[in-house]
Amino acid sequence: MSAPRIEVRDLGVVLGEGRGRVEAVKGVSFAVEPGASFGLVGESGSGKSTILRAICGLAPISSGEVLVDGMRLEGRRDKAFAAEVQMVFQDPYGSLHPRHTIDRILAEPLAIHGLGDRDARILKALGDVGLDPAFRFRLPHQLSGGQRQRIAIARALILEPAILLLDEPTSALDASIQAEVLNLLARLRVERGLTYLFVSHDLAVVDHMCERLLVMRAGRAVEELGQGRLARRDVASAYAKALMTASDGFVRPTPRGA
Repeated sequence: MSAPRIEVRDLGVVLGEGRGRVEAVKGVSFAVEPGASFGLVGESGSGKSTILRAICGLAPISSGEVLVDGMRLEGRRDKAFAAEVQMVFQDPYGSLHPRHTIDRILAEPLAIHGLGDRDARILKALGDVGLDPAFRFRLPHQLSGGQRQRIAIARALILEPAILLLDEPTSALDASIQAEVLNLLARLRVERGLTYLFVSHDLAVVDHMCERLLVMRAGRAVEELGQGRLARRDVASAYAKALMTASDGFVRPTPRGA
């Protein structure tokens, strides 16, 4: 078996001080193999998004450690980290500069990393997420929610990273558009051999996207499940059972190339 692409060991994250001090993550451990999709699921405040922020250096690691490709993450994340790991946020409008054209949004990471062939890379990025070259010179407010999230995905992929951290990437979208974006992400993972760490409050979405998932509650790991156990409705904890009951009625989207 290959070494994990992402390994989280006994991770603790403490936010704030004094009366505002919060233990957002408490001793969480898991590993994600290369090319796998691993889910973190739980209600708001469970700590799942904080784990992604800790990996990216946006939240402090108070205890434990995070390793990417066997290397322990310490201090500020550098360009090499950004070339390997990219994040897609929940709100596609908030994550895109409202006054920058799509061309400028996609060109910025290329400029930061000194990459050439800008035009070809931008056109390929748009094509990879199913958008016409005409979108290149539009502004974010001229796009639908689903189109904006496709741009956010294109921006994350334009540096050709190996890992995507996906923080509720479809929760702000309508159900029909959500299925399209999920199918797009599933296709891109297969085509590029990407590794996903996928955060959602919706067990059904994570079940659709991930081979394994970790159920979280109040900053702690509750139960880790494999895809076979999800299909059999085989969960041990009362909390995971409640999440599964809440997701009943979900119809798994059929991949169609989005």
